[in-house]
Amino acid sequence: MKISLIAALFFLGLGGWLLHLRIHPLDEPADYLPFISGVISVIALPVMFSRRGSVGYAYVINGMLAIIGIITMSHFSLAHLAANASFSNIILKSTFPYSVILLGKFMVGKCIFDLEFFPMEEGAARAGRFLRYPNMGWWFVHLAAMTAVYAAGNILWR
Repeated sequence: MKISLIAALFFLGLGGWLLHLRIHPLDEPADYLPFISGVISVIALPVMFSRRGSVGYAYVINGMLAIIGIITMSHFSLAHLAANASFSNIILKSTFPYSVILLGKFMVGKCIFDLEFFPMEEGAARAGRFLRYPNMGWWFVHLAAMTAVYAAGNILWR
């Protein structure tokens, strides 16, 4: 099961990286961040997730890369939003589908982490610790905090 999930993580990362290389060729310095993120996602993360000692680090790196990607792609979509933006245009002609791919990649990493460290029983839920690592609340807090820092930086340093 773990090997299949690591393969899924690899292929999701490879697909996203190739998509970024097509959209953002390495012509400008701003295009280096997606390139480096792709290299980490395709090469480093599968290796780190395959070793028990580095699964926790891989989980955090994978999650942070997903958060950074979602924030920057959402900003790009909002900055280039057309005046006649309809619901279908927002869903289908923005970076929303790419953010969904990133969420899928994050969830595969979470599955690998949970499979490695937590029992597979239904009653094994970690109740009462939603905002603590490694639960989803921890990620929501980081998404909100990193979005606030990114927005403040964008507003203050234009």
